[in-house]
Amino acid sequence: MFFKLFLIFIILPIIELALLIKIGTVIGVFNTISIIIITALAGSYMVKMEGLGVIRRFQENLSRGIFPSEELIDGAFVIIAGAFLITPGILTDITGFLFVFPPSRNLIKERIKIYLKRKIDSGNVNIFFGGF
Repeated sequence: MFFKLFLIFIILPIIELALLIKIGTVIGVFNTISIIIITALAGSYMVKMEGLGVIRRFQENLSRGIFPSEELIDGAFVIIAGAFLITPGILTDITGFLFVFPPSRNLIKERIKIYLKRKIDSGNVNIFFGGF
């Protein structure tokens, strides 16, 4: 677990910074900063619109008496997408856009379901509770 957190909080920002520096030397600092701002604004708008759609589907399912399991998962993906899209960087932006677009989000969701089903079927699931 420590190693995964190390990768996320130390290695990923270093890779992002290196990519931004490389892109800045190729297209210029102003253009690089513009891309960062534009992707953050566009991503925020897309997350807002997709989030409202998820909330609407959530409420529709509840009013029909259907448990909104897919909408809960979609909502989690949209929240994660928002975090990735407001974080400056190329890899985080790509990941954020993949999570916010329904076709790619559904593909990722299905892959995660398959992975989790395999883990559960093999009895190789670990559940961690914060600090207890």
